[in-house]
Amino acid sequence: MTRLKATNWLLAGATTLFAMTSAAILNAQDADSGPSAVTIDGISVDGENYRSVTITSDSPLSFQFSKSTSTQDCIRGNQTQSSAHIGRNGPLTPREMDMARTAWSYFETSFQPETGLVNAVGSFPSTTLWDTASYISAMVAAYELCVIDKREFDSRATQLINTLRNLPLYRGEAPNKVYNTATGEMVNYANEAGEIGMSANDIGRLLVWLQILKERHPHLANGVDNVPMRWNFCNLVSDDGRMFGSFTQSDGETRYVQEGRLGYEEYAAKGFALWGFDVERAMSPEPLDYALIYDIRVPYDGRDPRVFKNQNYVLTEGYLLEGLELGWDLPSDHSNDDLVASDGWRAEFANRIYLVQQRRFEQTGIVTARSEHQVDGRPYFVYDSIFADGYAWNTLDPTGEYQPDRAAVSAKAALGLWALWETDYTDLLFETVADLSDPDRGFFEGLYENGNGYIPLQTANNNGIILAALLYKVQGPILQHQNTNTQVWDTAFQGTDIRANKCHPNRLVEEIPCCACANANQIPPVIPVEEFLFCRPVVGGSDVGATECSTTEHNLTPPQVRQVLPSICPIPASD
Repeated sequence: MTRLKATNWLLAGATTLFAMTSAAILNAQDADSGPSAVTIDGISVDGENYRSVTITSDSPLSFQFSKSTSTQDCIRGNQTQSSAHIGRNGPLTPREMDMARTAWSYFETSFQPETGLVNAVGSFPSTTLWDTASYISAMVAAYELCVIDKREFDSRATQLINTLRNLPLYRGEAPNKVYNTATGEMVNYANEAGEIGMSANDIGRLLVWLQILKERHPHLANGVDNVPMRWNFCNLVSDDGRMFGSFTQSDGETRYVQEGRLGYEEYAAKGFALWGFDVERAMSPEPLDYALIYDIRVPYDGRDPRVFKNQNYVLTEGYLLEGLELGWDLPSDHSNDDLVASDGWRAEFANRIYLVQQRRFEQTGIVTARSEHQVDGRPYFVYDSIFADGYAWNTLDPTGEYQPDRAAVSAKAALGLWALWETDYTDLLFETVADLSDPDRGFFEGLYENGNGYIPLQTANNNGIILAALLYKVQGPILQHQNTNTQVWDTAFQGTDIRANKCHPNRLVEEIPCCACANANQIPPVIPVEEFLFCRPVVGGSDVGATECSTTEHNLTPPQVRQVLPSICPIPASD
């Protein structure tokens, strides 16, 4: 006879639950005597306490013990360091954990084993740096949420870093806009071999996630730093702090063009800033204008698309990603204070982007969570805007043609808004898309507003952002500054002209401005503190932060800036 000692065991009816902390198989059988038996001490059966229970059987007893799959047993990385943050807080429910596994299934079915890349859309072997960043997002979240273990995470991450480190570069400068995921070759959007240009927005998003990767996993930092170290940034970042992309003209020449519009431009610029680049102008919202929609002053880019040949779509995704990944903080903010957004105007504008969509639902009954997304068949892709071309709720394809039947509740937008705003409306958004998936292939893009069903496509961007939203609920903003190690990115090629030739920042050299030449006038905030209607402004230092964002106007008296006399600064004598 074999005796097992255990406590707090529960037998309910005919069901016996065995919970152990390690996997094992117990075979209880007396070789020389009759029936097999096992005795369990200290149990409770249907509410009655017993000293022991003995189970006997004429055949051998076999019990399989396995580790619990409860999310409570998953403690990794920052989970022990998570703090209160804006939006939803707390561990995932079993249903949400199943959603995380479903989202990760996309990256299993669309993975390319030869390169470590993942297809951007379904089985089509093509990707961009934006979608590759979404794959890193998925990997980080899947590991932190215990969907994958460290062996799989390290295997995938190191293979991806190796591929990114050795990608062929557009004109020898920086990554091409599109790559074949099966071969790693530069291609066009039809997946045909060729160089088509560089996207500063896509590179900026990848830089955000490379920074997150080395902050959370210092053992990968050396490899991560070697990825952008090959790139030449001279044509990507201008001397006046703007971002430039490029495209190949019909004559084969390269044309460089300013890239980014309000919402995306500032988010992508923060990716460059995290690596030390001066992109202050790109992070500024000017020129700025507003459209009044349901009594919400919705911000939009004031550059006329007829003049600048670039649409100024107002979309959810740029604000959403910056909230989930960066907490609407300044790149220089290393405080990890998740209840204060140090880049306050971004939090204020994000709140308006959310609230105007809730107001549309309240006024029209149309469930609204808008973002750009893939569609089945032509035009294959649409910008499902809040405002564009002078019209609210304008859905346009890349040629600018109106596509109202392609408007949809975006799954990534719905779950991102759910993570960042805990309201009855985002609860509705959650229920709208929570089961919009194939458990073995990932979440579908979204649900058409007009009742034409769901968009039968799965993408890396959609599923990567969904995983990030679920991780945000557990841990808050995903970028947490923790890696205090010396960085190869900062030390490589010191004392040579290589950094200067590639226009890499040199953070080991600090310019000290002459105080007599400093601007004596205080730089005004992006928006005056009295225009913070839904977030309470936090005044201090050189920037205005935001906290206590709400869906109702706060009606608080704005804090007054206290003026003080400057410190004495002697003017150097003239020659």
